[in-house]
Amino acid sequence: MLTDEIRTLIENHSAGMVATVNADGTPSVSPKATFLILADDRLAFSNIRSPHTIENLKDRPAIEVCFIDVVLRKSARITGSAKYVEKSEAEPELIGKFKDIFGDYLDSMSGFVLIDVYGAEWILSPAYDLGSTEEQLRESYMSKLNNIYPDRLS
Repeated sequence: MLTDEIRTLIENHSAGMVATVNADGTPSVSPKATFLILADDRLAFSNIRSPHTIENLKDRPAIEVCFIDVVLRKSARITGSAKYVEKSEAEPELIGKFKDIFGDYLDSMSGFVLIDVYGAEWILSPAYDLGSTEEQLRESYMSKLNNIYPDRLS
């Protein structure tokens, strides 16, 4: 389900915008920066400070996550069903994976959201349709970032 290209995007840009559904049916979007790929059809992120997201998922497990490479103007939309697991009930293997990647943040994690992926869509900027290349988009966006943060980027 997760292609190599989508896996690379998630691994390189592990912050995803998580969309859940509120009790009144309206959307709720919140950034999460602790994503891990567990399998071709399974993702996870930790609960550090996400009471509203966890509440939504416990009652309505539908979830979408968007990962984006802003420099190359590519993104992936992942659709699935989520299940929340308290840290005290999580498999040691899962806790070990989070510890390996996120180290000291493990102490701040109270649980994990496991996502069974049933859809993965690759989304490209219309700039590609107009003939732009990755290199052109990279140069353009890095120039923009250098103008925004002139003393911070090299």
